[in-house]
Amino acid sequence: MNRPARLATVVLTASAALLLTACGGGDGGSDANDKIAGADSGSASAAPSSSPSATGKRPEITLPSDVKLSFTPEQAGDPVQDAVLRDNADFIRALNAAIVAQNPRLPALEFYTEGEGAVAAQRWVEQFKDAGWTVTGTVRYFDRVVKVKSDSSASIGYCGDESKGYSKVIKTGEVKGTKVTKDSYVAYTAQMTKNKLGVWELVKITSARGAAGCQPS
Repeated sequence: MNRPARLATVVLTASAALLLTACGGGDGGSDANDKIAGADSGSASAAPSSSPSATGKRPEITLPSDVKLSFTPEQAGDPVQDAVLRDNADFIRALNAAIVAQNPRLPALEFYTEGEGAVAAQRWVEQFKDAGWTVTGTVRYFDRVVKVKSDSSASIGYCGDESKGYSKVIKTGEVKGTKVTKDSYVAYTAQMTKNKLGVWELVKITSARGAAGCQPS
């Protein structure tokens, strides 16, 4: 396996969101239980600050037609849980948009991240940029469950089906894909806090690749 493919697998395993199949799910290149890069690092003080507008208006996020994301459920019927679900989905969209734009400091990504979560998100995008890779395909996020801890703290757990998501070499347009394995399915747990403008920002995230609870029946 060449170095860019290996790097893509590491980055994709570490990212909150994205695509496994650049190098395949069963090559042993990543642990089944992955701690997200930067999630517990001591460098949180270096995190880029979120910069929402004075009104808290959410940024427009545009993805190319070859990048498709779906989220189930989109709503839970509770106003607070619905807000967490919405902002979590927009964080994932913003992360993809930052990778496509090759911009670790994309304003939309900074809008939805803070502290350790912002450090990690920036690093993920930087590694894609350094490798000259982007993303393509379809990723499905499902079984999204929110636990509200307080007025300003919540967690969300969800599964990611990355079996139809791929990495793409920017210069050549070559799409990297391989067979689907159990590691194409990932369980995520994200910690979120609500800022003074009412935006639920990602502050920490962990994943478990190949999690039994996310496998197709």
